[in-house]
Amino acid sequence: MILYNVTINIHESVHDQWMRWMQTKHINDVLATGKFCSARLVKVLVEEEMGGVTYAVQYTTDSLETLQRYYDEDASRLREEGYQLFGDKMLAFRTELQLISEHFQNN
Repeated sequence: MILYNVTINIHESVHDQWMRWMQTKHINDVLATGKFCSARLVKVLVEEEMGGVTYAVQYTTDSLETLQRYYDEDASRLREEGYQLFGDKMLAFRTELQLISEHFQNN
């Protein structure tokens, strides 16, 4: 399993607009490509020297090949909307992760 992690720092002046867009449009648009089976939005609990609020979105997919298809077929179009709406008030950093194992506490 592959996790496509996008870490985003968003300026306070557009935070609420960005959060609505992420939760009602962008994440759904990424999932609608059919290349990911789930997404998780989390807040990064560190105070950034540059200001803003930092979040990470983790999209789960079955393989690096599927992720590459997303890059080739969908990524540019979906990223462009964010750049148009938020410009330099949004800074994104992307990481590809491979899930090795998951562990849960038994109750």
